[in-house]
Amino acid sequence: MSKAEPGTPGEIPEVYERVAREWDRGRTRVLFERSWLERFRARVAPGSAVLDLGCGSGEPIGRWLIDAGYRVTGVDIAEAMLAICRRRWPGGEWIRADMRHLDLGRRFGGIIAWDSFFHLAADDQRAMFPVFARHLERGGALLFTSGPDASEAVGSVGGLPVYHASLSPADYAGVMEEAGLVVRAFIAEDPDCDRHSVWLAERR
Repeated sequence: MSKAEPGTPGEIPEVYERVAREWDRGRTRVLFERSWLERFRARVAPGSAVLDLGCGSGEPIGRWLIDAGYRVTGVDIAEAMLAICRRRWPGGEWIRADMRHLDLGRRFGGIIAWDSFFHLAADDQRAMFPVFARHLERGGALLFTSGPDASEAVGSVGGLPVYHASLSPADYAGVMEEAGLVVRAFIAEDPDCDRHSVWLAERR
């Protein structure tokens, strides 16, 4: 198999394998995500099973979920990230998988895909919404970040190029509707969340 080009979606797993420890050290723990996590908690009862999709090293979101009383299953493409999670929470469930092909055979009260889903190409993002829906209980919540509008960009993690993409808000709303997901909130470049564009949806 040929090596993926730098700055393309196919390069994402290798990048995060290489920079996992550096990324973990540099990841802010100030929890600017708190307001959205609280919205999520208002819809997902403590004790529920929650899927952290693209969990990284589990800090700070995985820790917040665990401390809030959720039964967390973390999924990530990078084994080096999962190794950090296993050291922190050796009794946890940490699964290496490509989210595009995820089929765990069970449903969760909530799914969070924070700063992970946006590394997929646009068509792969569209195809993810049936995957989300398949893993959500009826009434379950989906919280994810995107770009503010349709775009492709190359950012940097640990000095290495990383791909990002986004659909338009109208496109996201349309594919969610098709997958049986109802948008409950969306703020583009939320000034109270470090300029993240954030969605909260619910499975019918």
